[in-house]
Amino acid sequence: MRIGLLGGTFDPVHLGHLRTALEVAEALTLECVYLVPASVPPHKERGAVASFADRIAMVRMAIQGTPLLGALDVEGRREGLSYTVQTLREFRDRYPDDLELFFILGTDAFLDIHTWKDFRSLFELAHFVLVERPGFTSESLESYLDSLEVAWAVTASGDYRFTSSGNRLIRKTVTGLDISSTRIREIAAAGGSVRFLVPESVEAYLTEEGLYDAHGEHG
Repeated sequence: MRIGLLGGTFDPVHLGHLRTALEVAEALTLECVYLVPASVPPHKERGAVASFADRIAMVRMAIQGTPLLGALDVEGRREGLSYTVQTLREFRDRYPDDLELFFILGTDAFLDIHTWKDFRSLFELAHFVLVERPGFTSESLESYLDSLEVAWAVTASGDYRFTSSGNRLIRKTVTGLDISSTRIREIAAAGGSVRFLVPESVEAYLTEEGLYDAHGEHG
């Protein structure tokens, strides 16, 4: 069983998130990529603007009709900060031993991974799928891997393998959509339209609920 996980605040989920998840699922022949909203993101000082209930609701709306994508509320059912290592361990405990788990993240997030809880354990629990940004080089990646003090090697396919676990770090380029949740919130707060940035169902929901209006009623 080959499963992908794409974590994030998803405040709100947008078309860039969805396109990334879909393209990775197709490229790696995954059975499903699950979007996993963080309940209390440890690396965001302000936390999320919308509640976890609103954010998981929007993710579920966004993936409707797309069999390769799913939504998981696992981090919303835990107390305290949302740590990726806990989510990966829980997933491993829940599913059979023959599970291949692929954790998807962008270059910017990966280059901050040394600040994550038990970050070296992450490489023991899942393959990493690194969604590359323009200007990112093999040299900068390899230098950063060396700084993490984890043993790695280049594979015949040009990916990277973590020596202790055999898990791989796979580099992928996806269709670049220059969309950010921050910008969407700014547009919504100014009374602008977020059409073509988020799915129509998400647009309707955040408008009806006033999630990001200028008065911060839901912040």
